[in-house]
Amino acid sequence: MALELEGTISQKLGVQSGTSARGQWAKQEFILEFPDGNFTSQACFTAWGQEKVQELAKYQVGDKVKVSFNLKSREFNGRWYNDLQIWRLAPAGQATAPAAPAQAPAYQASAPAAPIYEAPAPTLDDMPGDLPGDDGEDLPF
Repeated sequence: MALELEGTISQKLGVQSGTSARGQWAKQEFILEFPDGNFTSQACFTAWGQEKVQELAKYQVGDKVKVSFNLKSREFNGRWYNDLQIWRLAPAGQATAPAAPAQAPAYQASAPAAPIYEAPAPTLDDMPGDLPGDDGEDLPF
C-alpha cells in the first residue's frame, strides 16, 4: 500500500547500520509532524538503505517535506509492530510527475456521428382495450 503525507521534520534519529547475511545495511528514522484536523500528529518514518539515508541527509529539522511511504506490519512474540518505510522524499508542495494518461478502450474512442434516439415510453392510450372474455375485473385472480 503506497501512501503520501506532507509535514515538517521535527526530529532525525541517528543512523543505524550493520551487517546481515545479505550484506551491509543502513537505516535512519525521523519524526514527521503533520496536521490532523485541528491538531498536530507525529509519526516515525524509516529510511531503509544507504541511498534513502543519503536522501534524508539533504533535509534538516524544520524542513517541510512530502513523504511517499509503504505501511508494513510484522508480528514478534505475540505483538504487532508497524513500520512506515519511505520510498520517496521531496520538498513539500512540489508536484509529483503526472501519470501517463490511460488510453481509452477502442469502443469509447469513436463517438457516434448522430445522437441515438429511443422510442418514447408507452402511455395509457397505447395500452390495448378490453380483451375478449374480459369480465371487467382488473385482478387476474
